[in-house]
This record gives sequence, C-alpha cells and structure tokens, in this order.
Amino acid sequence: RTAEELMADLDKALSLVPGKHKINVHAIYAMADGEVVERDKLEPKHFEPWVAFAKARGLGLDINPTLFSHPLAADGLTLSHPDAAVRRFWIDHCKAMRKVGEYFGRELGIPCVNNVWIPDGYKDIPADRLGPRRRLKESLDEIFAEKIDNRYLIDTVESKVFGIGVESFTVGSHEFYLNYAAQNDAVCLLDNGHYHPTEVVSDKIPSMLLFADKVALHITRGVRWDSDHVVIFDDELKEMAKEIVRCDALGRVLIGLDYFDASINRVAAWVSGIRSVQKALLYALLLPHDTLRELQDNGDFTRLMVMNEELKCYPFAEVWENFCEEHKVPVREDWLAVAEQYEKEVLFGRQ
Repeated sequence: RTAEELMADLDKALSLVPGKHKINVHAIYAMADGEVVERDKLEPKHFEPWVAFAKARGLGLDINPTLFSHPLAADGLTLSHPDAAVRRFWIDHCKAMRKVGEYFGRELGIPCVNNVWIPDGYKDIPADRLGPRRRLKESLDEIFAEKIDNRYLIDTVESKVFGIGVESFTVGSHEFYLNYAAQNDAVCLLDNGHYHPTEVVSDKIPSMLLFADKVALHITRGVRWDSDHVVIFDDELKEMAKEIVRCDALGRVLIGLDYFDASINRVAAWVSGIRSVQKALLYALLLPHDTLRELQDNGDFTRLMVMNEELKCYPFAEVWENFCEEHKVPVREDWLAVAEQYEKEVLFGRQ
C-alpha cells in the first residue's frame, strides 16, 4: 500500500538471500509526500527516499518508465500513438526517467539500467505496420537524443512477441529493438517470457554477444505465455546461466528478474526466485566448460552426452550451502519459516 511497506518487505526478502543486489523500481514508485505528480513531471527529488534506502544497504537501483495503467495508455498505444499529444506525454515521461536513472547512478556509484518497454499493439490484423513502428522510432530517437554518461546510465529496450489484447501486432517486436539497439548505442533486453514458446533465450545470448558489448535479461518463467510465474531452477534457467558463463560474459550480461505471483507469499516468491537464479549461476560456474567444449570439437558426442548427464548429480549443492553460510543467510528450506512468520505477523495484518 505504501513505499515504506514495500521497503520493509524487500528488507525481509534480502535478509534471506546471499550476495549483493540491485532493486528495480518503476516510475509509479515515486514518493511525492502525498502530492500528485504526473509522470511526465517526475524528478529525481521524488525518488530520494529510494536512494537513501539503497545507500543504507549497499544496493544499486534500476529504473523503468511506467507506460501502462494510465488514462493516456487506455487504448494500448503510447510512444507509437497516432496522436502527437499522447506521444509527447510519454516521450517526456521517458526523458524524465532517464534523468532519474542518471541520478541513481551518480548517487550510488553503480550504473542504473533504464529499461523501456511499451504495451503498444493491436488486437486484430493491422492495416499499417510501418507507421506505428516509424512513430516509435521517432519517439525513441527523441528520448535518447541527450547523451548520458554510461558510468551512470545504461539504456535498454525490451521487445515482446504479443500480449493479451494485442495478439495480432506488437509494435516493439524483437526485430525492431534488435536493429534499433544496434544503431543507437542502446542495449537490447531479452525477456525469456516474451518469445514464442519454442524459442529459447539461452540460444540467443551467444549470438547477441558476438555483436553487442552488453546484453540485458529479464529472467522470468512463462507458462504457455508471458505469465511471469516465479522463477524456478529449471532447464532453461540453467541453460541461460551456462551460456553467460561459457561466453565469459558475467560482466557483459545485465541480469534482472521479472516475475510475480499474488496467490502466494510475496516475500517467499522473491526469495525463492532470486535463490534459483543464483543456484543456476553457481551450477554453471562449477562445470568443466573447456573439457566439454573439447569433446564437442573432437566430435566425441557419446562422452559429451554422458558427461552432461553425470554432471547433473555432481555435488554443487554443498558449495551453495557454504555460500549461504558465509553470507549468514538460512541454508536449504530453513528460510521459508522466516518468510511464513513475516507473512503471519506483518503481511496478513495489512488486510
């Protein structure tokens, strides 16, 4: 209900997770002391409490402009809208969020990722595909016209194959943003719930890294569509982690998590998903990639298959438990009791 409640929940979740982290906030998480501030008028001052929160905990901050849940997004069009006045509002909002992101980066000494995702599209077959994409390109050109030091701000653009209500046409498709990012010094962001179910982001990562300095990820779990189920330690998560490690790209891939489930304990959902991603990265770091690569190059596919199967049972869990112990967070499922107690004593009391 309030930013303070959200911060308290984050504190509880992060107390159960090892390692160092960043928090991604949406523009709608601005804190204006009760004042109503339109999104195109937001300033760094409206996010000062978030910076104080992050500084006190050694966290970084990322930012998302919020191009949905607003009267000027009611018809599902924002930066590609035919009405120039509507586009102007959203352009100015995105420009304002870049300044907020720069503020985050300067204050915290950690680059802020500013991610642009829009819901724009059409429910049925469009009469014009080029026009909306031309308008989106022109809007983005204006948004990114001011160059901001990438020590403070990293601009990313996020594609999607389709959405509910825009099943037939998505303006910001993968091809659009892949080309736009390549031409405009932006980073292409891959959300593994935003593609056809037979596509896998793990296969896209190495191709992207051949041509781009950085790649950004939103790690989620799509069940039949972009449903954002809580991330679990499944095969595709492990494959994404393997590609990041195999490509020696831990410093080049910007990993963000993007999921929710309002039907379960929110703190437990956060903790479980974060720990799953960390486990996947650890699993990948412990694999003998040079040996496996040599088997592939030598055509020894029998031994490669056998090795991959046997490695699944190697004792990486002991290393994970040691990592948790070193960071003084609960080992195995012991953390769930803390989350359940917090839910009982704090979350249920908010109803």
